[in-house]
Amino acid sequence: MRIAESELIINADGSVFHLHLKPEQVADKVILVGDPARVDMIAGHFDHRECCVSNREFYTITGSYAGKRLSVISTGIGSENLDIVINELDALCNIDFESREILPQPRCLEFVRIGTCGSLQADIPLGSFLLSEKSIDACGLLPYYADFKKICEDDFAQAFIEQTQYRNEWPYPCVVACDQSLMQRIAGDDMICGVTLTANGFYGPQGRQLRLSLAHPDFNRLLENFRYEKHRICNYEMESAALAGLAKMLGHKATTVCLVIANRYAKEANVNYQERMQVLVKTVLDRI
Repeated sequence: MRIAESELIINADGSVFHLHLKPEQVADKVILVGDPARVDMIAGHFDHRECCVSNREFYTITGSYAGKRLSVISTGIGSENLDIVINELDALCNIDFESREILPQPRCLEFVRIGTCGSLQADIPLGSFLLSEKSIDACGLLPYYADFKKICEDDFAQAFIEQTQYRNEWPYPCVVACDQSLMQRIAGDDMICGVTLTANGFYGPQGRQLRLSLAHPDFNRLLENFRYEKHRICNYEMESAALAGLAKMLGHKATTVCLVIANRYAKEANVNYQERMQVLVKTVLDRI
């Protein structure tokens, strides 16, 4: 079936609408970051660069590191941007841009997102590396896709709703696991594996109160105490569930690793985390 021009927008130069990338510019291994400046930092480790492409907050460098072809792409902040990035990268790999037909042999990408997060547990200190073994979508993105029920762990989600007194007016908290084979390759003794809550904002949705009162002021305390089987909620961030869910529905592999720069339990934060981030970047580059 031919995909219409309104559904897949292709620029005059043959690149995809937002990312401005062409199919040949995407590597099988993709590192995603929020900050465009971090793309240059990561690509600074590359042996050589093939291309640099920038549009809005989306900045891509494709090159090689230790014999591995890699693309590093900035997404900006939030799940809505991941919806753009993952769908457009999948289109570049799995749709013929001339015929607008889906290619017969699917291509599988590996995504590792490197980001920052806030810990919800007293025993996960600043500077920790935290891999999102499972993520909870509190943004409401995944239910827009028909296959979301196939990837959502409903028993886990129901326990989460009950134990946290999750409000009815909030989006359904779809629970999705990262790719296990990729997790086993990226994770090590230097990382904590746990459950991540993907919020749709930085302040109220993560329980931060400045001038506006919170609708559920006890939410973070209930998150801290949540238990389901061997799992607990380890951290907040804003993208991992969208990445894990979209990748899984599209047949790709994905996980997220974050540097803890805030501990919500201890009410501590560290904004001078650049050296520690360099360690995480080098670790992911070596293992991806």
